[in-house]
Amino acid sequence: MENICKFSSNAVADLHTNGIVDVPLAQTGEGIAECELLKWFIQEGDEVEEFQPLCEVQSDKATIEITSRYKGRVAQVLHVPGSIVKVGETLLKMAVEDTQVPLVTLSNLENEKQPDTKSNKDFTGGVLSTPAIRNLAKEHGININDVQGSGKDGRVLKEDVLKYATQEGIIKDTLVTATADLGQLLHREKSSLLESAQVSGHYEDTIVPLRGFQRTMAKTMSMAAKVPHFHYVEEIDCDALAELKVSFQTNNLEPGIKFTFLPVLIKSLSMALSKYPMMNSCFNEESVEVILRGSHNIGIAMATPNGLVVPNIKNVQSLSILEITKELSRLQQLSLDNKLSPADISGGTITLSNIGAIGGKFGAPIVNLPEVAIIAMGRIQKLPRVADDGDVYSASIMTVNIGADHRVLDGATVARFCNEWKRFIEKPELL
Repeated sequence: MENICKFSSNAVADLHTNGIVDVPLAQTGEGIAECELLKWFIQEGDEVEEFQPLCEVQSDKATIEITSRYKGRVAQVLHVPGSIVKVGETLLKMAVEDTQVPLVTLSNLENEKQPDTKSNKDFTGGVLSTPAIRNLAKEHGININDVQGSGKDGRVLKEDVLKYATQEGIIKDTLVTATADLGQLLHREKSSLLESAQVSGHYEDTIVPLRGFQRTMAKTMSMAAKVPHFHYVEEIDCDALAELKVSFQTNNLEPGIKFTFLPVLIKSLSMALSKYPMMNSCFNEESVEVILRGSHNIGIAMATPNGLVVPNIKNVQSLSILEITKELSRLQQLSLDNKLSPADISGGTITLSNIGAIGGKFGAPIVNLPEVAIIAMGRIQKLPRVADDGDVYSASIMTVNIGADHRVLDGATVARFCNEWKRFIEKPELL
């Protein structure tokens, strides 16, 4: 993730306002305990207007911009992009006029507890450094106030921390010199490890922390794995669906709209759900109740650079195929831009996973709780089939696999539902 800001801890020195307030990470949604900081829109010393975006964070459910409650100047940024910040934890400190701040949250600089000048240098102007450099010093157990900065206005740079660590014996590597660059150091270490691995036949592991949607998937799939599943597999002839797609493309009067199979599959799925509402339900484990959902909020699993996400199209039963196409396009673009809102992701009632868009005949999907059914659709293939009279013909076949919560659904219900959905797909004139 790109850090677009240059940080300094000396921004407080020139403040002409009266008070310092903590700006915490507010509650971004029900049940959200923490967020990943993606990027800052400001840097220390910047003047900020009320409601101006401060940063972008990603919760388990969506990407959100945090805006300022105050007009003032950024005094200190406390986290770097990539950090996991808990709800209620301070994101930054801001200098504002006393009249803007409730007394309970206002703390004046002269009233702050200051044990000694040295321990407060990084906050009051004695040391200039970025949050990344402060973290580097902290990792090596170094008090950054003890490091002599060689940058402009005494700013502490990476090589200053490394030089100090070498002089104090904290870093034993003799390659670290006063002018060593951290990036060059890491490159040398990586090259050395690679050469060593090639000689010995051993390779170093890489630790990749799960963030954002990947972190969410780990949690939700762990819970879903405890639910008793069964799967129902069926083949659907998509010849008529292919003809309908061509007809839509030929008669398309709206520029920029690209028709695919998916909107028709979504609409036909909604019509089948109307006849089998148990498929469009959720299970309340505590009360042992099934809630039949009135709206058909059909989720579409989307693979993005940031992980798997499942936004849903709301009230599909009241939308036309063209309206579904437009909404699907909107959600796909937002997912690629990592801009989906909590409303886009929450409230789903059943999920479609179009694995065929990437490859594969079929998969064995796991339900997206609290939903009770999920459908994985394989790629459409031209395959030979035998007619009742024995003639062999070519057909466009799609294999679907329905994963179901066996606490709520039984095989007969899923089979009948699938037959109904199949009927609409093979005879789209019924839509």
